[in-house]
Amino acid sequence: MSSDSPTSGFVAFVGAGPGDPNLLTIRAAELLAKADAVVLGEEAHRTLLRHCREGVQVVEGDIVKRAKGGQAVIRLCAGDPMLFSSITEEVAACAAAEVDFEIVPGVPPATAVLTYAGIPAATAVPEFRIVDAAQEQDWATHAACRGTLVIYNGIGDAVAIGKALIAGGKPDTTPVAVSSGGTTTEQFTVVSSLGRLQPDLKHAGFTEPALIVVGEAVGMRDKLSWFETKPLFGWRVLVPRTKEQSRSLSEQLIAYGAVPEEVPTISVEPPRTPQQMDRAIKGLVTGRYEWVAFTSANAVKAVREKFEEYGLDARAFAGLKVAAVGDATARALVEFGVKPDLLPSGEQSSEGLVAEWPPYDSMLDPINRVLLPRADISTDTLVAGLTELGWECDDVTAYRTVRAAPPPAPIREAIKGGGFDAVLFTSSSTVRNLVGIAGKPHNVTVIAVIGPQTAKTAEEFGLRVDVMADKPSASALAAALAEYGAKQRQAAVAAGDTPRRPSQNRRGARRRVR
Repeated sequence: MSSDSPTSGFVAFVGAGPGDPNLLTIRAAELLAKADAVVLGEEAHRTLLRHCREGVQVVEGDIVKRAKGGQAVIRLCAGDPMLFSSITEEVAACAAAEVDFEIVPGVPPATAVLTYAGIPAATAVPEFRIVDAAQEQDWATHAACRGTLVIYNGIGDAVAIGKALIAGGKPDTTPVAVSSGGTTTEQFTVVSSLGRLQPDLKHAGFTEPALIVVGEAVGMRDKLSWFETKPLFGWRVLVPRTKEQSRSLSEQLIAYGAVPEEVPTISVEPPRTPQQMDRAIKGLVTGRYEWVAFTSANAVKAVREKFEEYGLDARAFAGLKVAAVGDATARALVEFGVKPDLLPSGEQSSEGLVAEWPPYDSMLDPINRVLLPRADISTDTLVAGLTELGWECDDVTAYRTVRAAPPPAPIREAIKGGGFDAVLFTSSSTVRNLVGIAGKPHNVTVIAVIGPQTAKTAEEFGLRVDVMADKPSASALAAALAEYGAKQRQAAVAAGDTPRRPSQNRRGARRRVR
């Protein structure tokens, strides 16, 4: 297909990759963005619809007819469309109907799953063979493979295949790895040998899609495994924050191998009466204030929205000094076009901000007023500290925080039943609100808190605090949880045990043998 899409419509057979949606090719993402209709190869491919424009149709049926009608149709295919795929007839139908089509290669499981399992596809012996066990195979011929043998669709007959390879001359000590859920946080790998497949796979509970990997390269896994050994690999972590606040935190957790689930416990709403904020913005523009202090990204958002309402922008801060309570608030200001003049170098809190705030000096400061646009439930720490330093504060309600609606029933059940491995509490209010809307987390769930005050609140609600950040930031909290997870994994390995997620320690949890 040419780079310019034909007006008569077209079909693209797009490789969706091995499972990790981030392994989609750039060309595949480009075509999805143009799609009028998408045919899902598997339900798991629904996550790839994020690359599509709003209103894209998810369809089944005659792709040729749709293309003839002028639609851009994307047919998603697992892995690579031309490797053990069943699209040959569909491609032929497009060609016969003179429908323009393109085939976009995808990352195949045969290489990607091995890489994610820490198994090099071709090491000292440069031979790499892929076979489909769903087709009739001559296992004696494959037993002669001197390199790495990768077997698709063989999990149901794994023991029989192992015996056939031994009968074909392969030593029974030949290393074997069986991996399912490849390249996702559900990836699970058992290392065995041809002669021990039956006992080692007996309780593993493997289902397709899975790969069987045979060869000496499997022995490299101990040194090269990087994915399944992440500190929070597969951990389901509850992030009880607002969507805007949780994005960067969730991204950090994903980098540690976790599966974050964002459950808003606080809803941010405008003040009941806007007059106070209106007067504050007017005073900010007319020179009433020397300083503006922001104690949250939500406060920055509230002021920014008021500015946009009045047709103002960041230039209205000219001549003002601006303070931010922490890094997240500072980032929100920089995105607005405002560089903070004061940011605590130590503790990122109201106390930390007051500790570095300059006292009012009538010789240096023409105005002694500070604007504090804050939440309706803010504490008086900052106001008291600034007043003691000689400043006059206008403490203005910029937004209200109210308890969010309860999460769906499956989430509530997972919270109370131990379905989450950890919960991150970023404030005392998130503790109170989560318990209020969903109940107390199960006692197997790791409780991680952002600081001493949040720990105190958690303990008041009968929660055992397992992890505390070394400084009060969401990033430090995620890092502290990762360190905790790494230590738990190391302790299990040192004891000769299989590392287990906290949720796997509850009664009735399914056990797997690695």
